[in-house]
Order: sequence, then structure tokens, then C-alpha cells
Amino acid sequence: MLDRKDPVNKGDRNKIYFLIVVIAALLGTNAFLYFKDKHEKERFVTTNTEKERLKLEVEKIEVEFDKVNTMNVSLTEKLQKEQQLARAKISALKQSLQRGQVTQAELITAQSELKKLRSFLNDYKEDFYRLEKENTFLKAERDSLVKSVTNVSARASALEKKNSELSAKVKSSEALKAFNVTMLAFKVKNSGKNVEVTKASAAKKLVTYFSIIPNQLASKDYHKIYIRVFDPSGNLVADEQNMFEADGQEMQYSDMITISYNNDDTAYNIEWVNPRQFIKGTYSILLYANGFTMGKAAITLK
Repeated sequence: MLDRKDPVNKGDRNKIYFLIVVIAALLGTNAFLYFKDKHEKERFVTTNTEKERLKLEVEKIEVEFDKVNTMNVSLTEKLQKEQQLARAKISALKQSLQRGQVTQAELITAQSELKKLRSFLNDYKEDFYRLEKENTFLKAERDSLVKSVTNVSARASALEKKNSELSAKVKSSEALKAFNVTMLAFKVKNSGKNVEVTKASAAKKLVTYFSIIPNQLASKDYHKIYIRVFDPSGNLVADEQNMFEADGQEMQYSDMITISYNNDDTAYNIEWVNPRQFIKGTYSILLYANGFTMGKAAITLK
């Protein structure tokens, strides 16, 4: 029986085996590199996505702080310090996430800081809203007190006004009032005797006669009676230094006497000597007592 010859010798077979192994190794290496690159790309995409998400969360937290701080509430020293600390953490996180490449470890650290910042923001908002509630309550209390004080002040003012009006009425009721007020003109003889006249050229003085209306409220005491004399032109004839108060204002008087009032039918008179020459026309007088007008009269001289 004849031996068959192998068309491929042993050396060639070894080369073929070697090539197969090399090709397999290359295919394995390529597959490894392919899957490694794919994994790296996926990890890079995941890292970037997480970084963007963290940046968005930080911005949201910053907006929350801004929103809370727009409210018109005076912060306590504690809240002010907490706000400054939170702002510093937000700034640090934003700077950390701004970098082009962020490692996984840095992302984990940022996530941890962000979690703390969220918790901090929640506590800050609770303290803030509690403070706002307290301020609202205090403001309501203040407004209530202001309203109460205003009402009390208004009532006090009203009572004061009523008391003043009542006091004025009492004073008015206590004031002396004259009746049967008449006035005569006289000349004075060398003997000192008064002679009634009707001509201005002869007159030297005016005498006003009056009685006082009985008044149980008037004090039985000495009272000052003031007289104001007006010439026919309506000018007051008085010394500018003679001043008194009546009807709520300061005014000049022409003369003044003091009487003793006993609530009886005593008749009184005031003599007024004209420091000037009498002129034709009507002279009028006003009497005052206790700060009020007491009576009036007039006389016409020819």
C-alpha cells in the first residue's frame, strides 16, 4: 500500500496556526479596545450629564435664596451669618463645576455638598418664615397698640376739648354782667362840682353808670372792671401801656376800677376824663369783667 503525501508540510502548518492565533489576538484586542472606548464614552457622557444636573441644582438653590431674601424681613444676626455661609458654598460649588473636566470623586464630593446645601436651605427657609411670621405678629400687635393709643389720644383730646368748653362755660357763667348801663357827659366847675352837659366843647369827662345782674355763681369778692372808650371816628382812646385780656385776646383799656361784689343791687359808676378835646359825635364804651364783655353804652355830643 502506498503512503499518501500531505500537501501541506509541517512547517507551513505551524505558520498557519500562528497566523490564526495572531488574528484571534488582534480581534480580541480590537474588541477590548472597542468596548473600553465605548465604556469611557458612556462614562464621560454620564459624568457630563451629572455635572450639568448638579450645576442646575446649584442655580435652583441660589434662586431660592434670592427669592427668600426679596421678602421685606429684617434678618437676625444668626440668619445673616447663615446666608453668608450658604452664598460662599454656592460660589465654591459653581466654581468647581465650571471646570472642563470633573472626576468621579469630585462629582461625589459635589453631590454630598449639594445635599448638605439643600438641607441647609430648608432649615434657613424654616427659620426665615418663622421670623416673618413673628414679625407679622409683632407688626399686628404694634398696629393694634398704635390704634389703641390713637383712640385713647383722640378720646383724651375730646375730653380735654369738652373740659375746656365746660371750663369756658363755667367761667362765662361766673362772669359779671351789667344792666341799665347809661352814660353822661360832664364839665367840672372850679368848685369841683360836676355839671351835666350835652355839648362836646363843654364836656371834660364821661361817667358810665351800671348795675350788675345777680349771679349766684359769681364770687363775692373784688372784681376789676375795665372800660374801653371809642371816639366818633371809632378810634380807641387809651394808653398803649394799659393792657388786659378779654374774649381770648390781649387788648388796651381806657380806664379800670375795682369793685366789691356781694350779689346785691349795688349801683356802680366809672368816671373817665378825656385826655383830649371832645369832638362832636357819638362816643361809645365797652365794659369788661372776668375776661368777658360786661356791657356797653353810647352818648352823642352836639
